[in-house]
Amino acid sequence: MNPSLVLAATGGTLVAAGVVLLLERSLSRLVVGVLVLSNGVNLLILTAGGPAGAAPILTGRGPRGGPRRALSDPLPQALILTAIVISLASAAFVLAIAYRSGRLSGDDDVRDDIEDLRVRRESEDDVGLRAERERRAVADPSELGAREEPDSDFPGGVPRDGRRERRPGRRGRDGR
Repeated sequence: MNPSLVLAATGGTLVAAGVVLLLERSLSRLVVGVLVLSNGVNLLILTAGGPAGAAPILTGRGPRGGPRRALSDPLPQALILTAIVISLASAAFVLAIAYRSGRLSGDDDVRDDIEDLRVRRESEDDVGLRAERERRAVADPSELGAREEPDSDFPGGVPRDGRRERRPGRRGRDGR
């Protein structure tokens, strides 16, 4: 089996496991999920960098005066170093939040926000009321507050003869 394929499969597995851990409600699992996800992404970046080669800084002949080897691409390595710093900073931030949450509430579970619960309840009530109104409207259209249509073919109330009402102080295209 190709080593790049094994690295790519391992990176994909780490990313999938990190996403599953991020979806948990426990902050300690969230921290582990951030770290596993970042390691998986780093492995995928390293795999995308291509096959291993000589050190990118050295030039000239290979070891002991042998033939030149292909140089490895330094960009993925630089990106991985940057990603390691970012993932450690993110993990430290989430750890600080988890510590503070644990001190305040005694556990590390993420709770639903009171405002989110209120909005969810209101939207469920709105959906129920809307369905009830539509059910009644099928039985009796006056329930929706239906009005008699004006003498018009158009919903805006334009008379059938085509004339529109003039508003004071406004002129049409023809200047009248």
